[in-house]
Amino acid sequence: MNPADPLLRVLIVDDETPARNRLRDLLVDCAAKVPLEVIGEAATGREALELLQDHDADLVLLDIRMPEMDGVELAQHLLKLNQPPTVIFITAYQEYAVKAFELNAIDYLMKPIRATRLAEALAKARAIAPLRADLLRGLSDAPRQNLSVTEGGRVYLVPIADILYFKAELKYVTIRTVQREYLIEESLTSIEQEFAARFVRIHRNCLVARAAITGFERQSGAEADAHWTVMLKGLQEKLAISRRQQHIVRELSR
Repeated sequence: MNPADPLLRVLIVDDETPARNRLRDLLVDCAAKVPLEVIGEAATGREALELLQDHDADLVLLDIRMPEMDGVELAQHLLKLNQPPTVIFITAYQEYAVKAFELNAIDYLMKPIRATRLAEALAKARAIAPLRADLLRGLSDAPRQNLSVTEGGRVYLVPIADILYFKAELKYVTIRTVQREYLIEESLTSIEQEFAARFVRIHRNCLVARAAITGFERQSGAEADAHWTVMLKGLQEKLAISRRQQHIVRELSR
C-alpha cells in the first residue's frame, strides 16, 4: 500500500476476548506495512451492526462461529448499510467448508492466524470484490435468526422468533410482530423455503408462525363465502385461510 493511501479502518468481530486481543496485536504488527487503525471491537453480530452504523469501517475481520448470529448472517445484514465494508472471514472450518469460500472467491483467514497471511489479506482488502447476498446464502445451510430492515437510513434487526406473519403486498413483504409492522424487499417464496420449519402458508400471499397459532375460526355466511381464519398470539387480527390451504386446519388442530 502506498504511504499516501488513507488508513485502512478495521473492525474486529469475534465472541472470544482472547481471539480479539490476538487479532489486535497482529494488526499492530501489520501496521508498518499496511497503514491502518482499529476503529473498534464487537463480541456479537448485533453489537457489530450497531457500531458500523455510527463508525465508518473499510474492513471487517469477522469470525464465523459466533452464538446468536453467525458471521455469515451478519455479513448479509451488512450489505444493507449505505457503504458496506469489505469482509474477510475468520474460520476454523474444516476443509469442506473452506472449499465453499474458495469456490465463491470470498476471502478468509484460518485460525490460528499467521501475521504474514493477515498482512497479505490487509494489503489487498480494498481490492476485494463486494460480497453478494446469493453467495453468502450459499455458504450456510442454517436459516437466518434475524431479518434486517432499513428505516430512516439505519438497519434494524427483527428476530425471526418475534415474527407472527409475513404478507406479500406488491413488491414488498410485510413483517408483523406483536408490536408493529416492517417492510422488506424479499420474495415470500424464498422466505417460505428458508423458514419452512417455523412458518406455514395459509394463503398465496401469507405465511404464519406455527408457534403463534392459537386456534382457527370458521367464518359463516353463504356457502360460497364461508371460510376459515387463523388466530395468532397477541393479535386481534384474524387472517383468512384460502380454500387451497384449508387442509392446515385439520393438520395443525391435531
